[in-house]
Amino acid sequence: MALVKQIMGCSITEKSPFVSSNELKSINYNQNQLCVNPRRSIDSIRTKISPVKAAISDDLAKFVKAEKGVTFKVRAVLTVRNKHQEDFKETIVKKIDAFADQIGRNVVIALHSTDIDPKTKVAKKSKESVLKDWSQKSNLKSEKVNYTSDILVDSDFGLPGAITIVNKHQKEFYLESITIEGFACGPVHFPCNSWVQSTNDHPNPRIFFSNQPYLPDQTPAGLKLLREKELSELRGDGKGVRKLSDRIYDYDVYNDLGNPDRGSDFVRPILGGQKIPYPRRCRTGRLPSDTDILVESRVEKPFPLYVPRDERFEESKQITFSTSRLKAVLHNLLPSMVANISKKHDFKGFSQIESLYNEGVPLKFGLQDDILKKLRLPNIVSSQGGNLLKYDIPKILSKDKFAWLRDDEFARQALAGVNPVNIEKLKVFPPVSQLDPEIYGLQESALKEEHISGYLNGLTVQQAMEENKLFIIDHHDTYLPFLERINALEGRKAYATRTIFLLNPAGTLKPIAIELSLPHALPGSQSKRVVTPPIDATSNWTWLLAKAHVCSNDSGVHQLVNHWLRTHASLEPFILSAHRQLSAMHPIYKLLDPHMRYTLETNAIARQNLVNADGVIEQGFTPGRYAMDISAAAYKNWRFDLEGLPADLIRRGMAVPDPTQRHGLKLLIDDYPYASDGLLIWESIQNWVQTYVTHYYPDSSVICNDRELHAWYSESINVGHADLRTESWWPTLANAGDLITILTTIIWLASAQHAALNFGQYPYSGYIPNRPPLMRRLIPEKTDPEYLSFLEDPQNYFLSALPSLLQSTKYMAVVDTLSTHSPDEEYIGERQQGDTWTGDAEMREAFYMFSSEIQRIEVEIERRNRDTRLKNRCGAGVLPYELLAPSSHHGVTCRGVPNSVSI
Repeated sequence: MALVKQIMGCSITEKSPFVSSNELKSINYNQNQLCVNPRRSIDSIRTKISPVKAAISDDLAKFVKAEKGVTFKVRAVLTVRNKHQEDFKETIVKKIDAFADQIGRNVVIALHSTDIDPKTKVAKKSKESVLKDWSQKSNLKSEKVNYTSDILVDSDFGLPGAITIVNKHQKEFYLESITIEGFACGPVHFPCNSWVQSTNDHPNPRIFFSNQPYLPDQTPAGLKLLREKELSELRGDGKGVRKLSDRIYDYDVYNDLGNPDRGSDFVRPILGGQKIPYPRRCRTGRLPSDTDILVESRVEKPFPLYVPRDERFEESKQITFSTSRLKAVLHNLLPSMVANISKKHDFKGFSQIESLYNEGVPLKFGLQDDILKKLRLPNIVSSQGGNLLKYDIPKILSKDKFAWLRDDEFARQALAGVNPVNIEKLKVFPPVSQLDPEIYGLQESALKEEHISGYLNGLTVQQAMEENKLFIIDHHDTYLPFLERINALEGRKAYATRTIFLLNPAGTLKPIAIELSLPHALPGSQSKRVVTPPIDATSNWTWLLAKAHVCSNDSGVHQLVNHWLRTHASLEPFILSAHRQLSAMHPIYKLLDPHMRYTLETNAIARQNLVNADGVIEQGFTPGRYAMDISAAAYKNWRFDLEGLPADLIRRGMAVPDPTQRHGLKLLIDDYPYASDGLLIWESIQNWVQTYVTHYYPDSSVICNDRELHAWYSESINVGHADLRTESWWPTLANAGDLITILTTIIWLASAQHAALNFGQYPYSGYIPNRPPLMRRLIPEKTDPEYLSFLEDPQNYFLSALPSLLQSTKYMAVVDTLSTHSPDEEYIGERQQGDTWTGDAEMREAFYMFSSEIQRIEVEIERRNRDTRLKNRCGAGVLPYELLAPSSHHGVTCRGVPNSVSI
């Protein structure tokens, strides 16, 4: 091979064994004549070189043929991640595998070239090789273990493009990466991050590709069949019950939320299909229930639902989640006992709520040790200071524990709280319902100009709207169709609310009217009423109750529509399709990969514990058993083309297009923390995606010819969002601009949008009076029997309208878990694989630029939070807005933007 390099590298002025001295002199002479008559000289050179080239080709062919049987050795380094905690069975199996490895039950690997063997018409393949020292190294306690293997390859092998692995052990192992050393091109990296199953479970070899990205029609000949084979295995055949070890991605409707086998109270409608449109979820293939053949049988906790094996939480994430779930159980031990003993389960006063954070419930008389032994989690004692039932103080109480009472804080949270995406510019007054009058009757608003004119600083309502001074949070149409059924539930009372806000000169909002609607008036009461800010002590408590009902409405919409539907459920089809249609070699798959991490497992847990019949959402939120009906009703108005931040702000009237502004938008409220910080992140994502897409798709023809890309987008719509597939608003995919918009929207939803809606849940909602998830009593009118008791003790009435002690502590425990970052969180601007995620050096450099921009955004957000002119994020008793600050440490921090919907 050294001789071949010498021949191919020599110039025609060198003494070559294949060129005579006379021919060389002739060629050199003609080179010197180029300046005299270039065209004639070039023709002469060509004539002289032709026989020389032929001679070189013949001799090279003879040389290569002679060298055909020569092999050389390369070295494979496989990084395997160990589990920190193993049960007894796992330890025994591990020892058996170590012994079996010594007698030939090995882990076998083989390299596949990017070139095709001309005889077999398949990729050139190395000799098979086994991993060294498995029996000795498998017992190491380190987090990662490197195993090596020497592989023999032919001299004409070419470049390695794929590796196949056969695991002949009994136990699966987590393969993080492979590096091949010994080729002239330098080390070749294979990012794996996957579980390799035993041949007992999956007999076919696992395929891993190098980190070099390839579009489908640019795939080297040796990898084409392997590319198709890997995708075919990931799609499966759509049949059978999925095993937990499977890696198959497929679709199904939401037919697993109810459990009819437990009785009629647990029957829930199937979501997805013409009857009730909804996005599709990951198919498990479980057998139908005994009662209803169309409903999938349930798997209850602690048994896991199926998701493809590589989508499951990694160990540190699983430990964090399990610890949080243990805390949730322990947090409810005492409240459950109190609820069983006491006839009244209400809070006795605000001090009792505060005692959940200040005092907690110490476990005495040996009970603490007994519980810890049974649950095998001794470390939780030190993390809780020996007080397992003590809650952390929610951030809303950290600066001013009475902030929740203030109107300016109530309004500030509409712009900078946990649900800052429902506020809209008021465009019509009185507000107009979009509900079908033939079904719900004529829904005329009770709001009149006289209700709010006294708060408009001398402006008329029309003038205030024209000057962009009036805003609204309108939950009327979301709740009204369900109110009759909700209010028939035990312990549930709700209105359909509208809240009007006035923009002050300082840039802050003030609530000036709340409309409360019921579907039908009760005897002696009104179906609609308007409550305005207090003028005396009685109206102060009425106003406080009205704001609590608004927060209850808002909590339900936040959780069921904005959080669950618009980030979790709507993204799942795009993730399923990406795994089914985009090869791991595809550059767009590499771009999306970190933004899909953990989402399928998170959604599966939600279907099992949160959004299921009698799950946490039904127990803890106002809609009760009709929670997912509300979510499904909202999906009918969901539009992917309006899910990006700029489009959403324009839709809500919170911004107007303005090409003179940095983001092409002008915010109607300059100090809108969610929007102003969000636009920084949106722009950085868009710029990164634009750089990436234009690198691989220099013109539209490349996009048109990318069959995998079009299959991914088409399947996401036509299968994953099948019920809305005929809508005209779906973006087309015809050029780079289309693709940039689609990808930016997906990455925005998975990262920043989800973070803004998720990680503030415990900091804001952990104090129940600030944001009650449900209400148990309506506001009494003068004709109500309860009115006198309300007048006698309004504080007690207010507390009795909030969730009970048990409901509150259950809810607090759950949102604490949902707000927790795990230690292995991967934040925006980070890549788990470091430099090896792609072999494209130019795109690695572009990603570094993106990461640097994210760091600059974090500095800018910190600066804004110190700017005293920004009253919605800085000031006495005002929380800084950090939900879109990119980085975070683990735990409940009220900040941090993970790459994906990871909790």
